Amino acid sequence: MALWGNNDNVGSDGTVSLNYTTRVVTGAGTSFGIAGGCAVGDVIKFGSAPGTGTTYYGDARIASIASSESLTIASTAGLSGAAIGSTDFQVSQQPAWCNEGHFSETNTAYDSYVYGAAKQGIQAANATQYEAGVGWVGVTTYNDQHGNLRVKKEILVAMSGITTGNTPLYDGDPLS
Repeated sequence: MALWGNNDNVGSDGTVSLNYTTRVVTGAGTSFGIAGGCAVGDVIKFGSAPGTGTTYYGDARIASIASSESLTIASTAGLSGAAIGSTDFQVSQQPAWCNEGHFSETNTAYDSYVYGAAKQGIQAANATQYEAGVGWVGVTTYNDQHGNLRVKKEILVAMSGITTGNTPLYDGDPLS
């Protein structure tokens, strides 16, 4: 398993459900472990990404894959604790040493997320508060005491050739 890959949207077709007790993720119409699908060490992001206005349950690292429709996650620590059933998901090859996500009760108060930021998205983000560099970028957004949106960015791995397709796309306003 590599420390990171260059793809921020790996085989994310279908829906998933999670059994918190066993940490088993059951997919419907998924391609876990199949060429083009997720692999051990990738990160599975449950629900929609923070800031999209829909349900986001958090992230977890894939520990093992039993079949194209069954995998086990390493921990539930980065998840909300809410039931996850027949929900959308994304799989990312973000750096292995990133936190397994930070769940936030509200998408507008505080969010911390790792994006695969490609050249096109970075060009769209130039001269905005989301301006960053190409690669794996950690972004934390929050509202300060005056209600102003604040954005903190850190380039975790600078790299060219990163492939996105993630939702939301990292650009001038990934929260839109």
